[in-house]
Amino acid sequence: MKEDFLHYVWRFQKFNTHNLVLINGAALSIIKTGEPNINSGPDFFNSKVLIANQLWVGTVEIHLKSSDWYAHHHEQDPNYDAVILHVVWDHDTDVFRKDNSSIPTLVLRSKVDAITLTNYQNLFSKKLKWINCENEISKINPLIIDNWLDRLYLERLQEKSVFIQEELNASNNHWERLLFKLLCKNFGLNVNGASFYSISKSVDYKVIQKCFKNHFELEALLFGQAGFFEEVHEDSYFIFLKEKYGYLKSKFKLENKEIIRPKYFRLRPINFPSIRLSQLAVLFSEKPSLFSEIIIAKTQEDFYSIFNGTASEYWDTHYNFGIPSSKRKKRMTKKFIDLLLINTVIPLIFSYSMFQGKDKSEEIIALTSAISSEENSIIKKFNLLYPFSKNALQSQALLQLKKKYCDNKKCLECSIGNSILKG
Repeated sequence: MKEDFLHYVWRFQKFNTHNLVLINGAALSIIKTGEPNINSGPDFFNSKVLIANQLWVGTVEIHLKSSDWYAHHHEQDPNYDAVILHVVWDHDTDVFRKDNSSIPTLVLRSKVDAITLTNYQNLFSKKLKWINCENEISKINPLIIDNWLDRLYLERLQEKSVFIQEELNASNNHWERLLFKLLCKNFGLNVNGASFYSISKSVDYKVIQKCFKNHFELEALLFGQAGFFEEVHEDSYFIFLKEKYGYLKSKFKLENKEIIRPKYFRLRPINFPSIRLSQLAVLFSEKPSLFSEIIIAKTQEDFYSIFNGTASEYWDTHYNFGIPSSKRKKRMTKKFIDLLLINTVIPLIFSYSMFQGKDKSEEIIALTSAISSEENSIIKKFNLLYPFSKNALQSQALLQLKKKYCDNKKCLECSIGNSILKG
């Protein structure tokens, strides 16, 4: 038994509320259980109860045992002077406030339905599980799951918007600069995300903008900041870009000492940093008003058109400097664009709409629902338990569910867990 369960039982009144009697024999009626307190102090505030037909308004404290009041030293804390009711599973001692007045106590042990208690014990059994509800989840009403995933996805966007707001502040409220940093990070994917992000922060955005008109200059700038030109090659294109970077480095007094160097290890050739940095350079050179285009775009096809770019011509026949390969345009695939939409573009649109005081939730949900589900080990495991993920909204929601709820055993805050407890 955990205290969280008693919080759940009290908050949602999952117990027999008829003819309630306190340990002192006084009749109790619950008018309002109160609002959960996420900060220090009693567990619920703004609670209302009738005790012996007298109205009490204040806070409620929850404990497994009455004696926990003293174990937690509440008798010494003035924050607990306004407690009007002590709700416990077991009563093992009388409890008093700091002024020695007795605190009314309600015992729940005999009031909780046996089925609810059994479901709780099954959900939190100590058997080794990937997630607590893996044996029950396939029995849940699909409507409950779908509604919960929608909420989880918006919760995930809210969390991402916190990071975006921090980055916006660091970018002096310059949305175009922020877009460049975020796209750099996600062009690097998991392996080189931190590296590309460090590159984006190493150069003043005004310098980046001055290179927009010439993709060779922007490519040289990004490659140079990444440390590519510290190598030696006889390749003519390498020498060409290196000379351009030398000029830019001198002109703008550039440094790259704090850069995380890009990696090639265990990457598919299309994801080599050389290809992704070149695609990034061409994209911003061809679309200097990229932020505006993104904000007015509506559909998945609109975004496919915006990001329908390639690496520069040299990379048609190369993946690395000086090593020829069969000719192939290094175009951004729809699958890669989908990742950009999921991880960068949609969170940015969400944050920008909040900044403007607009609600674009419906448009964002429609767009994300049109994108194919991500594929990773977490999504695969969820889909083995239940055919969850059909689109990116659901796959993003499942990642939120696993990280924020399942891994932290927050089943009592989860709609799926609540449905299981109801039986």
